[in-house]
Amino acid sequence: MPAASHCNTCCWSAPRDERRPGERDGPGNKRGRAPVVTAPSRDSDWIATFLEAQAAEAGAARNTLLAYGRDLRAVAEWLARHGSGFGAATRDQIEGYLVACEAEGLARSTRARRLSAIRQLTRFAFEEGWRDDDPAIRLTGPGKDRRLPKTLSEEEVERLLAAARDGRDAPRDTCLMELLYATGLRVTELVSLPVAAARGDPRMLHVRGKGGRERLVPLSSPARSALADWLAVRDAREETARRAGGAPSRFLFPSGGASGHLTRHRFHGLVKEIAIRAGLSPARVSPHTLRHVFATHLLAHGADLRAIQTMLGHADVSTTEIYTHVLDERLGDLVAAHHPLARDPGTDRPRAPAPDPDPAPRPRPGPARGAGRDPGR
Repeated sequence: MPAASHCNTCCWSAPRDERRPGERDGPGNKRGRAPVVTAPSRDSDWIATFLEAQAAEAGAARNTLLAYGRDLRAVAEWLARHGSGFGAATRDQIEGYLVACEAEGLARSTRARRLSAIRQLTRFAFEEGWRDDDPAIRLTGPGKDRRLPKTLSEEEVERLLAAARDGRDAPRDTCLMELLYATGLRVTELVSLPVAAARGDPRMLHVRGKGGRERLVPLSSPARSALADWLAVRDAREETARRAGGAPSRFLFPSGGASGHLTRHRFHGLVKEIAIRAGLSPARVSPHTLRHVFATHLLAHGADLRAIQTMLGHADVSTTEIYTHVLDERLGDLVAAHHPLARDPGTDRPRAPAPDPDPAPRPRPGPARGAGRDPGR
């Protein structure tokens, strides 16, 4: 066995002829890093290699990869205009890019997403040995706006479902809307459902979500009924197409497009059309709105936050906690209904608020003397 070499600091190193080409001696080779290799010469190759790794190793979804690609190409174009690239970009240059994004008027969420893409790429480059440092590791982003999700009342949802039943393709539209409201699926998860998942009158729907994570989502009785009605119509259409020489589709909602199923964009437009027929503003209704409605209505009726997290496919419960705004009113109702001091003795009526023992005198109408001067002076 070849002898191990030793560095000046007496750290043990692997035998030289057992190390991969370009690997450093001793402490120079950081734990968890690949040996130093030649980085791609073009930024486009950096992006392509990074996206391949995200797909193969992290199981990133197609839409995630598309978003990474768009963001990183925008960064590469900005760096090129400033005489730099991914291999030479400094922390100051990355900060300069983020400042430029803010000056351009991009939303905080967009800037946060672009910084996340940069961080992922620079970390990947560092671990692959393309760079000796990670210039984005200590950068802090603008964060995301924690806006409350848009939601609809239960009566408005009923109007949407009724409008779906009156459409040109009522069985399909009703199935789409019932499934979306009953399961809270993401748009891509819904439109790309395989027909095999819907066979046999299932009580639970098997869904493959982000990052290839799988979950089971229960189906309500109306959703199962709408699913059975649509399957009968779908299978009849498939049989007609088969007799005409067409190939069978493996999707629950087939389409003649390149994807083979109803697209996200078409479904988005379909939901807007249904909203108009229901007498609702289309600006208030989208497929993602109905995902929020699913979670909000469940929580309002007493569902457990962890159960909602599982059904939505959130990796972290902190993402689901945005829906807890609906708990404020519910907790107030619980206190008013069940706390002994919240009710009048011997009645079921809520206790009237106590009068103010020392009400402040109301100011008399009309301008006061010395109006316009600071009263504290």
